[in-house]
Amino acid sequence: MTRPPTPETLAHRPSPATVAAAAGQHGAVVTGPVATTGAGSLVRSLEALGVEVAFGIPGGTILPAYDPLYDSKVRHILVRHEQGAGHAATGYAQATGRVGVCIATSGPGATNLVTPIADAYMDSVPIVAITGQVSRPAIGTDAFQEADIQGITLPITKHNFLIQSPDDIPRIVAEAFHLAATGRPGPVLVDIPKDVQQAPTTFAWPPTLDLPGYRPTLHPHGKQIREAARLIAGAKRPVLYVGGGVLKAGATEGLRKLAEMTGMPVVTTLMALGSFPDSHPQHLGMPGMHGTVPAVYALQKSDLLVVLGARFDDRVTGKLDSFAPDAKIVHADIDPAEIGKNRHADVPIVGDARHVIDELIAAVSGNATGAGSYPAWWKTLNDLQERYPLGYDEPTDGTLSPQYVIERIGKLVGPDAIYTAGVGQHQMWASQFISFENPGTWLNSGGAGTMGYAVPAAMGAKVGRPDVAVWAIDGDGCFQMTNQELATCALEGIPVKIAVINNGNLGMVRQWQTLFYQGRYSNTELGTHKHRIPDFVKLAEALGCIGLRCESKDDVDKTIKAAMEINDAPVVIDFTVGKDAMVWPMVAAGTSNDEIMFARDVRPTFEEDDL
Repeated sequence: MTRPPTPETLAHRPSPATVAAAAGQHGAVVTGPVATTGAGSLVRSLEALGVEVAFGIPGGTILPAYDPLYDSKVRHILVRHEQGAGHAATGYAQATGRVGVCIATSGPGATNLVTPIADAYMDSVPIVAITGQVSRPAIGTDAFQEADIQGITLPITKHNFLIQSPDDIPRIVAEAFHLAATGRPGPVLVDIPKDVQQAPTTFAWPPTLDLPGYRPTLHPHGKQIREAARLIAGAKRPVLYVGGGVLKAGATEGLRKLAEMTGMPVVTTLMALGSFPDSHPQHLGMPGMHGTVPAVYALQKSDLLVVLGARFDDRVTGKLDSFAPDAKIVHADIDPAEIGKNRHADVPIVGDARHVIDELIAAVSGNATGAGSYPAWWKTLNDLQERYPLGYDEPTDGTLSPQYVIERIGKLVGPDAIYTAGVGQHQMWASQFISFENPGTWLNSGGAGTMGYAVPAAMGAKVGRPDVAVWAIDGDGCFQMTNQELATCALEGIPVKIAVINNGNLGMVRQWQTLFYQGRYSNTELGTHKHRIPDFVKLAEALGCIGLRCESKDDVDKTIKAAMEINDAPVVIDFTVGKDAMVWPMVAAGTSNDEIMFARDVRPTFEEDDL
């Protein structure tokens, strides 16, 4: 059976905009000129760019665009909230490697996209948001449903446009897709006044892109690569610190080759899970606030960090001035603004992670010793892995363990599925207890930490990869923010699976209240346990889904299997779990990684003599 393309295989195809821009020079089909309106030109541009699907809601100022969309081959999915459209576009982009598209009207329609745009910006996801705007003469008059969405989103977009002429639509739309997909990916917003959409114009394709100064550096400087190879050859305690940029670049095969060639331990951030197999003997796990003890300590005690497509996020570094104090830093990133932003780089490398890794492989190949490298370092790390494995205690009150539920989902559903997660305890447990073996199988909101991400992102992922099982691991708090999109899934035939880890509380907030606020549980109980408001099974059925409930350990496997057998409708499972489970290990916010807690009141010991 032929497997569908993955982000790994799609990542380095030329972007649709690049292909379109070059079409006239290479004999590809050229369209135009065709008399149409600005709205018609917009829809024709989307078709020419190969857009398969757009998620959106029509409204007054974007309505002209919805008329030609009615006859278009672009599939439009009518969501129930613009935030759902944005997160669905993100999930689609993360699952396919293509640019996601969302559409909204002006004013509140556009501002409802702000959260998913910010989310995509933080996690470097290529989406294009198309918004209607009030007509040009009304701009600046506080007209009905007017909002300066260009100004509002300026800090959270890679670039944004306010189109002033219908003749500019093909060029600007093509530029938007090119910007979103190339270099460091990110969201681009295109705001189009209503009168521009209604005005007559001619459509011709391909346009000529006009992006002076935009030249992302793909290939690293050879001198920096040689210096990085020299440091690797001389290191005694090196670590490959891998971020989401490796996934974005489609560089996971090269990463594995580099790791095995050098014998270096590997840690993968929350956004990089799946870039290196969890089961690989060189993988130490995820670093950071809820990372594994070996991963956190490897970074702290290293003498060299080779950082690939990561940005020294505070959730990884803890207290920054105490992070990896003895380590030299090789920092490779496609975005030069990230290098030196949080931590000085001894060897700064600007370039695409795929090219950086390929050139590092060539540079270190003569000195590589593979699995036998760094015996003393590995002795220490292996000892830590044995002494501090990930695990959890079964609840003593007879309630269902949330970690057990998530672990069983991962085991039964398997590593080829796509998993999305909301934000909070369930997100961390999913990152810990599901084994991620393949790229593009873990989608979550890392940088922004957006509650409500999971359900619409799962919807978008399933639209992009219809032959792959898609499971959302959600919390009862997150689920109540965007579950209306399950109605969209039911009507559009998008059979996602939603596992609600229902502990009756805002779980991560409650954990902090337990640890740092003397158990004063201020406004964290949601009522989904005590009052069963809402009843998630009844809610699922009201939204056109199949609703299941599981409250005991004995029923977990059969409930998961029952959900797996349903492929013609969305499924929601209410896993009613205990409220007192906590995520361990943990580095408290603002503290050093040296203060990691393996469990409550348990701090790992680390022998300096072992190094």
